[in-house]
Amino acid sequence: MFTGLDRLAAGQSRSLMRALRGTRVALLAHPASVTRDLVHAADVVIGQGARLKVIFGPEHGFGGEAQDMIGVEDARDRNGIPIRSLYGADFSALEPRAEDLADVDLLVVDLQDVGARYYTFVWTALLAVRVCQKLGKRALILDRPNPIGGDPSSIEGRRQQSAFRSFVGLEAIPIRHALTLGEIIAWRAGEEGIPPEQLEVAAVTGLARDAHAPAWDRPFIAPSPNMPTYRTALVYPGACLLEGTNLSEGRGTTQPFEVFGAPWLDGAKLAHDFHALEPAGVRVRPLTFQPMFHKHAGLICGGVQVHVTDSGTFRPIATYVALVALARQQDPARFAFRTEPYEFVKDIPAFDLLTGDDEARILMEKGAPPDEVAQAVSRLHNGDAEIVHIAREAGARYCLAHPHT
Repeated sequence: MFTGLDRLAAGQSRSLMRALRGTRVALLAHPASVTRDLVHAADVVIGQGARLKVIFGPEHGFGGEAQDMIGVEDARDRNGIPIRSLYGADFSALEPRAEDLADVDLLVVDLQDVGARYYTFVWTALLAVRVCQKLGKRALILDRPNPIGGDPSSIEGRRQQSAFRSFVGLEAIPIRHALTLGEIIAWRAGEEGIPPEQLEVAAVTGLARDAHAPAWDRPFIAPSPNMPTYRTALVYPGACLLEGTNLSEGRGTTQPFEVFGAPWLDGAKLAHDFHALEPAGVRVRPLTFQPMFHKHAGLICGGVQVHVTDSGTFRPIATYVALVALARQQDPARFAFRTEPYEFVKDIPAFDLLTGDDEARILMEKGAPPDEVAQAVSRLHNGDAEIVHIAREAGARYCLAHPHT
């Protein structure tokens, strides 16, 4: 399997090499922006004869050190190249400034996505591409595969309503979308009238669309501090919903998103009640854990660990919505939905932003059966899967798909 960056580094695409040689470049990247030989994109770009003028870092920073929703300061890399943060104190800080692109001809984007609409890197990339369009700059997406696969049957979680769009979903797509970052950017480029001469996508080659990260034949590099493994990515489309509650999502442990709980939660009861729903492809194991930071830091929490037994039948969104509903049923007085500002939004509950509307939260508050709530969030509506098809077609239009072009 060759990512867009691999193709560039290996000289597989003459058009890619020509696009870089002698060009003034800005790079949007993070720690997972490496070749199969673990060479970082910044070194590859410079090695291809580009003049790297500025580096942009998304949420968590170019080096990936910052925790979630922590603003990142500007810095310089080891060669003195400016690093501009695209994650600061407010929404305006999420896109490049015009002055940062003044001496740049081409924006190169190489970001590993994980296949869920809440993962913010794709939206950082989209905002940056939009700025390039306004300024008359070109953009090149070095695409990477979706670690949880591109099988259309895996698509889960309806598109969000327009009033619930945010930085955890700037545009309306299913929660688990089975797309690559490059395909999403190409879809939006087509919808927004960005011509192919202004945006190109260097596609992944040599990999089946439905393949998951274990088939990559390379290490899984953590793209953010709490995304350490493929197993994390597999549960994340459902597990991120925990951020909208006062349940610990396992931050501050070695298995974020796979484990969750709270000091008042009975993990054994939660596991028993969940298995009574006869979920497919998953088992949960009761446990106790102690987060070292974040929610319930230093406290012993009861909870469960989610063990995926069949990645083909596992439905992360239905799984975690049901688990959240069951956790709330245990103690409605101590369970709470997050009310603090979330990803620059103050007036909409985080859980609603993540699920895409307020239906699931309201159903839980009314005491609806957990499987009913899970179905409300996970099922697709008319047109949801069609968006994925349109995005793939757009990806082909903007794609440098052939290795020797």
